[in-house]
Amino acid sequence: MRRILLVILPLVFTGCGDKSPAADTTAPPVKLVKAITVGQGEEADERRFSGEVRARTETLVGFRVGGKMTERMVDAGARIKAGQPLARLDPSDARLAASQAEANAALAAADLKRTRELRDRNFVSQAALDARETTARAAEAQAQLTRNQAAYTTLVADAAGVVAAVLAEPGQVLAAGQGVLRIARDGEREVAIALPEAELARVRVGSPAVVTLWADGRNWPAKVREIAPAADPATRTFAARVTLVGADAGLALGLSASVSFPREGTMAVVVPPAALYQQDGKPAVWIIDAGNTVQLRAIDVATYRDDGVVVRSGLAAGERIVAAGAFRLAAGEKVRIAGQ
Repeated sequence: MRRILLVILPLVFTGCGDKSPAADTTAPPVKLVKAITVGQGEEADERRFSGEVRARTETLVGFRVGGKMTERMVDAGARIKAGQPLARLDPSDARLAASQAEANAALAAADLKRTRELRDRNFVSQAALDARETTARAAEAQAQLTRNQAAYTTLVADAAGVVAAVLAEPGQVLAAGQGVLRIARDGEREVAIALPEAELARVRVGSPAVVTLWADGRNWPAKVREIAPAADPATRTFAARVTLVGADAGLALGLSASVSFPREGTMAVVVPPAALYQQDGKPAVWIIDAGNTVQLRAIDVATYRDDGVVVRSGLAAGERIVAAGAFRLAAGEKVRIAGQ
């Protein structure tokens, strides 16, 4: 009997053991995501482009005749006035050509005078007189041309401005029309910038802009005057000129400046490309609420840029969105924020 009780008791105690179910180890872990807080959108609304101050009219000036330059009277940066001599060529050949042409004109005039006297006596025909008159006029025109060319050996400024660059030095033999100086004329000042392809959709001729000078921080209202019709083959950007409104005509050329284009209408923000999620073929982002639960929200994309995606509407300042790992989430899922 005692042996039977000893066998039964272990069985009873075994049956009275802990019957609680085993801990559930199959629950998925809370996913870790990177989050960002939506700002005010200044970066998207006021894209800034660097440039430099230029004159609206820059003229490449040179001699109208060829020859050896013997003198240059101005240097780069010099202010000039209209009619001021800038450089000179050796005038020897031009003077000789003018002397020859004047001698030919004098001979033709003398022949014309004798022919008229003979015509008055009816010794020559009217055709001979007409021929002498034509020859005399041609000789006089040639003499005037060579006198002008002799005057062209002095390069004279057409308008007031600043010498932006010197392209030739005394002693050089120049061809007619070869550039000697680049003159930035007084008048309107502009900022030359390069626009990327993505900006052509909202920046057009006449668009308002704000120019900020790096030297002193002054701001100038401005507007786009021209945009190149073709992109630069090397940089794939479009050259543009922004005219300063009310700027001093004496504003120094070559100053560094930045040009910003305010966006009209609602504010926009820039989000990383990895934050986008496709919902029914349309862009959306994951919004993180106060309890770190995510919900999907559709957004309106304005444009895609190299530094991110410009969102026109759908987000408000201060909201948190998932910046990376959006493709691994589901609506209502709880997440962990990296860095918290």
